[in-house]
Amino acid sequence: MNRFSIQPATRPALSHGVHTMKTIRRLLRACALTLACAAPALAHAAWPEKPITLIVPWAAGGSTDILARVLSEGLTQSLGQPVIVENRSGASGNIGSTFVARAKPDGYTLLVGSMSTHTMNQALYSNMPFDGVKDFTPIAELALVTNTLVVHPSVPASNVKEFIDYLKANPDKVAYASAGQGSTNHLSAVLFEKAAGVKMMHIPYRGGAPAVLDTVAGRTQVLFSAGTQTLPHVQSGKITALAVTSARRSRLAPNLPTVAELGLKSLEQEVLYLVMVPAATPEPVVQTLARGITDALQRPDAKERLAQLDLFFEGQTGAAANKRLADMSARYGQIVRATGLKAD
Repeated sequence: MNRFSIQPATRPALSHGVHTMKTIRRLLRACALTLACAAPALAHAAWPEKPITLIVPWAAGGSTDILARVLSEGLTQSLGQPVIVENRSGASGNIGSTFVARAKPDGYTLLVGSMSTHTMNQALYSNMPFDGVKDFTPIAELALVTNTLVVHPSVPASNVKEFIDYLKANPDKVAYASAGQGSTNHLSAVLFEKAAGVKMMHIPYRGGAPAVLDTVAGRTQVLFSAGTQTLPHVQSGKITALAVTSARRSRLAPNLPTVAELGLKSLEQEVLYLVMVPAATPEPVVQTLARGITDALQRPDAKERLAQLDLFFEGQTGAAANKRLADMSARYGQIVRATGLKAD
């Protein structure tokens, strides 16, 4: 009888043990799920955890490169990780831009893009390897660059009127340099030819820096380019500035007239630079980068450097920067198509 009296007490004990194990398993699954959900947030909170690469799609020494190096110094301080500038030039900025468009969207590969790579190239190239608007997320607008019209001293002109008269008397004998087929330099020169009724020879390079150097050396005679590159040579007397193609006068050369003041408003052009990442980059990373860039370019040393380069810091981020990029793409696409320019 004692042997049978133990059984009722044993069954509830086993049932209780099974119930307890099931409860523990449920708790473990819940903990695992909670940790899995929290992991992305923890990863974003820790970002960045390694060096960041800032791609410049043009040759070293150009205005994009100069701006990128000013940014990299401040951004390194703001984010606490090295920001390394890497030049990947060629195909009017398409090679470097394509590299970023196809990079892992984790915020560790950034692009300093311009209106040429992301708005004009869409109309210039029949087979673009990326969409300048859809394949990227703009982090922040960096700067508007004062654009200039400069000539070599061998050109007998001290103002735009004299320059146009000289070109009309010497069709196809004056060569202008550009940063590449379809670059902003190229577009500016083509628009100038149409507005003034003149014809020049086009000599394309792989970036703004070599185009400036050959104009200074006299191998080419004309250049439409950012004041970041041309004004130091103007101040040294190696080239002559005739006008700015920007909407506002240069802070470094306030006596230079704008093209609008000369009755050539159709030539008005300012080059916008932006920092971008691949389109699928997580929003927390985008926000961290936007704050870091704003902080980097508002530091006193960076602001002084931008002023020395005649750059106007824009400061728009997020949706505002994205809208401006889309608007510029529509505008410059129309302008390029009207000129009939093709880069391939």
